[in-house]
Amino acid sequence: MKSTNINLSQQKQKPSEEPTYKKQSFKRLMSLNIPHLKKIILAAFCVLLVNAAMLAKPFILKIVIDDFLTRNTLQKGLYSLTGMGILYFSVVLIGGYLNILRVNLINKAGQEILRTLRGQVFKTIQLLPLSYLDKTSAGSLITRATNDVEALSNLYTDVLMSFFRDVFLILGIVFAMFIMDVKLTLVSFCVIPVMFLFIFLLRSKIKQNFGKMKILIGRINGFMAENLSGMKLIQIFHGEAERKKDFKELNDGYYKTTSFQVWMNSFLKPAASVFRNITVAVLLWYGMNKIAGQTLQIGILYAFTTYIQQFFEPISDLADNYTNIQSAFVSADRIFELLDQKDNLEDLDEGREAERLDGNIEFKHVWFSYNDQDWILKDVSFTVGSGQTAAFVGQTGAGKTTIISLISGFYKIQQGEILINGVNINKIKKRDLRRNIAVVLQDVFLFSETISKNISLNDDIDAMKIEEAVRASYARDFVESLPGRINEPVMERGNTLSAGQRQLISFARAIAHDPSIIVLDEATANIDSQTEILIQKAIESMARNRTALIIAHRLSTIRNADKIIVLDHGRIVESGNHEELMEKRSYYRSMVLS
Repeated sequence: MKSTNINLSQQKQKPSEEPTYKKQSFKRLMSLNIPHLKKIILAAFCVLLVNAAMLAKPFILKIVIDDFLTRNTLQKGLYSLTGMGILYFSVVLIGGYLNILRVNLINKAGQEILRTLRGQVFKTIQLLPLSYLDKTSAGSLITRATNDVEALSNLYTDVLMSFFRDVFLILGIVFAMFIMDVKLTLVSFCVIPVMFLFIFLLRSKIKQNFGKMKILIGRINGFMAENLSGMKLIQIFHGEAERKKDFKELNDGYYKTTSFQVWMNSFLKPAASVFRNITVAVLLWYGMNKIAGQTLQIGILYAFTTYIQQFFEPISDLADNYTNIQSAFVSADRIFELLDQKDNLEDLDEGREAERLDGNIEFKHVWFSYNDQDWILKDVSFTVGSGQTAAFVGQTGAGKTTIISLISGFYKIQQGEILINGVNINKIKKRDLRRNIAVVLQDVFLFSETISKNISLNDDIDAMKIEEAVRASYARDFVESLPGRINEPVMERGNTLSAGQRQLISFARAIAHDPSIIVLDEATANIDSQTEILIQKAIESMARNRTALIIAHRLSTIRNADKIIVLDHGRIVESGNHEELMEKRSYYRSMVLS
C-alpha cells in the first residue's frame, strides 16, 4: 500500500495555461454567422444602399444651391428644382425602406444565433461532471447562461451591423469629400488624430473594468440564489443583518465598477461632439474666407458641413458601441471558456450498451479522493449480490455517500475497480448505467412542475406507470387529497409540501423508473414514524428482485438487510448481517447499544 501512496503523491498537475480566448473570440463569434450568411449578406447590401442614400442627399442639395439658387441655370427634366426635389424625396423613401429591411434581417439572424448559443451553453452545463460543479459557483454559470449571452444580443442584432454601416459610411464620406475638394477635406480632418488618440487611451481601462463587472455580477447572482434557497435557515438563526452586510460589500463593489464605467463612458460621446463642433468651426472659418475670395462655392461648403455632421455621427456611434463591443467580448471569453470544457464533459453514450443490469455490485480495492490528497475511501472492497439489500453505516464523513456517488459514475476513482455485472462501470454507457440506478436522497429536490412531471422527469414514462408508482410508494392518499391530484403544481423546491410528502414523491420517482439498483441515502431521516412504516413496506416491495443499497442513521431501518457494511474513516472495519454483528464485540454492536 505504501507504493500506492507514493505513486499517487508523485502525480503532478500541469500548471493551467492562460487560455487565449481573447485572440480567438472574434473568429469564433464570426463563425456563428456562417449558417445565416444569406440574411447577413442581404442586410449588408441594404446597409451599403442606405449609406449611398445618405451620401446622395447632401450632394443633391449642393446641386440645388450652386446651380439653381445662386445662379440661374437652364432647368429641364430631372435637372431642375422640381426634379431634384422628387429625387431627394425618392432617396429618402428608398433609404428608409431599406433600413427597415436591414433591421429585420439582422435581428432575425441575431436572435437565431443567440438561440443556438444559449442552447449550447445549457447543454454544456448539463454535461459538466460533479467534480467541475463542486468547484464552480452556480452564480457564475447562471451569469454565463443569461447575462453573458444577453450581452452578445446587442453585438449580433445591432453593434456588428452598425459597425459595418459606420465604417463604410465614413469611407464613403471621405471619398465624396475628396472628390469635391481635396484641400478642404484635409482641413476638415485636422482634429481627427487628436480624437483617436483620446479614445485609444481609454480603451484598455474600459476593457479591464468590464472584466471586473462580469466577475462581480456572477458573485451577486450566486449570492442571491444561495440566500433564496437558505432563507428559512437565515430567518431561523437571525442571520439577516450579517447576510445584508455581505451583500452590501458585493453590491458596493459592483456599484464602484459600474460608476467608473459610466464616468469613462461620459467622456466618449461628449468628446466626439466637442471634436465635431471644433471641426465645423474650423471648416466655416476656412470656407468663408474662400467664398469671400470667390474660390469656393456655397453649395460645396454646405455639403462639407453636412458631411462632417454625418462623419461624426458614426464616430459617436463607434464610441458608444465600443463599450458594448468590450462587454460582448468579455462575455464571449467567458462563454467560450465554458463551452471549451469538452475534455471535462461527460459522454453519456461512450462505452458498452447495458439495457438491463442484474445489480451485482463489486468494489475492488477502491481508493478515492476529491482532491487527490485527502482520502475519503481507503482500499474499500465488498460485493453485493444481485437482489440483495446492503446497508452502509458509520459516522458522518466515513464515506457512505461517496460510495453511492461512485456507483452512479459521478466521480472517477484514483485506484481500484468498481464492477457491475462483472464489468467496470467506466466501460458502461453512463446513460445506461444511470438508467439502471435510482437514488432517493434525504434532501429531496422538486422542480416547479406538476407532481406527475416531478415523478417522470422524462417523456419515456407514461401515465399508467406514474399511477402505479404513486400507489407502490404509498403516496396515493395524499396525492388524491390535493386539488389537482397528480397534476397539482409544485412550487419551487416543493416548499408547499411537507418533508414526508416530498419524500414520498421522490420514492414514487424511483419506482417509476424501474431500476435494477435502488439507493436510499438517508431517505427516511425526515419522515415521521407513521410515514416511515409506509416507506418500509414500499422498500420491501420494491427491493424484491432488485439490489438495494441503504444508508441510514436509524439503525432500526436496516436490521433486515442481507449485509451491513460498517465504515470508519474511509475503511471497512466489518461486515455481516445484523445477527452476526451483534453476536461479537463489534463496532456495529456498540453503535446499536449506544
